[in-house]
Amino acid sequence: MSACSVGAKYSLNQLGNMCRVAKLCCHDLGITKKNMCIFEVDYLCNYKKIDDKEYYLVKWKGYPKSENTWEPRRNLRCAATLKQFHRDLEGELFRRSRRRPRVWPPRHLDAAILSFLEQKGEQRKALRRWEKELNLARAHKGSIAVENEVDLFWPPEDFTYINEYRVTEGITLDQVTTGCRCKNCLESPVNGCCPGTNLNRFAYNIQGQVRLEAGQPIYECNSHCLCDMQCANRVVQRGTYYNLCIFRTDNGRGWGVRTQEKIRCHTFVMEYVGEIITSEEAERRGRVYDRQGITYLFDLDYVEDVYTVDAAHFGNISHFINHSCCPNLQVYNVFVDNLDQRLPRIAFFATRTIRAGEELTFDYNMQGSPKKRVRIACKCGAEFCRKYLF
Repeated sequence: MSACSVGAKYSLNQLGNMCRVAKLCCHDLGITKKNMCIFEVDYLCNYKKIDDKEYYLVKWKGYPKSENTWEPRRNLRCAATLKQFHRDLEGELFRRSRRRPRVWPPRHLDAAILSFLEQKGEQRKALRRWEKELNLARAHKGSIAVENEVDLFWPPEDFTYINEYRVTEGITLDQVTTGCRCKNCLESPVNGCCPGTNLNRFAYNIQGQVRLEAGQPIYECNSHCLCDMQCANRVVQRGTYYNLCIFRTDNGRGWGVRTQEKIRCHTFVMEYVGEIITSEEAERRGRVYDRQGITYLFDLDYVEDVYTVDAAHFGNISHFINHSCCPNLQVYNVFVDNLDQRLPRIAFFATRTIRAGEELTFDYNMQGSPKKRVRIACKCGAEFCRKYLF
């Protein structure tokens, strides 16, 4: 008999809720007598105060909105959700009136506020779901958080998270066939290790900080080298290890990226990845992107302008980094397993110490390095802003 499969009618979460309603214990679903009466709050969508008692309209996880119920505060064991609800409520009321209401919290909410709270609740669900998807897709150590405390924008559509270049049809990478034979690439390199073989200097110090000037290429050890992944000459290929956050900017620049921890000066932060396309295809796509007011084209013009990286629909967290005329990231050309100088990997290194919570930026028109193809007005707000990027 051939194998067959049957689609599930209910999710595990829905089955668990059905067990709770029917008061049935289920070891496989983790439903016990102790947690049988505990339902998970999806979000809070209304509030009222009666005789000094607070009540919240609860959207329950796994249930339709028709099953929403009013619950007294004492029944809710979701301190973070309650705190977020009141922060959203206060922020929206202040935005509408530019002052805090005389009675706080208000006893009843109008229809416009209720609509906002429901949209915000649904948005937060979508952002949490997207955050989970991003972290499942990433191949690097550093985690990705997602925040939007500015507007009701949902996660971007038609964007797939990738960890390395996506080579399009007709483009071939020139893979290396040999590697170094060093026992210690930093302290006792043989024939200059991989950088020396390519007539270049060793890029890093013992802490993994880049010591080359911008514009000079970085040659890392490759898959044919005898050294392991802890080699001092394997930095970019180990990936991002800082915890970062995609957040919504409050000055019209869309999404941005900030660090959640301190970043040391001259250390590697992330790569810029996307689809590798020809310059001719980039011109065609660029005209479309110009009409849409977006730019994700990064010209690989280290030796000649033949290829471009397009991160519009396939990319990593660098897709969301904004421009600044006074940036804290510098672009470097990096070569690992591909030695075609027309196809370097694009790596961002910190130009200075970056504080936790600070936004990460780079100059889209940085001189002497690969640059983004842009035709937009600049909104970076730097003291010496150039106003326009071309």
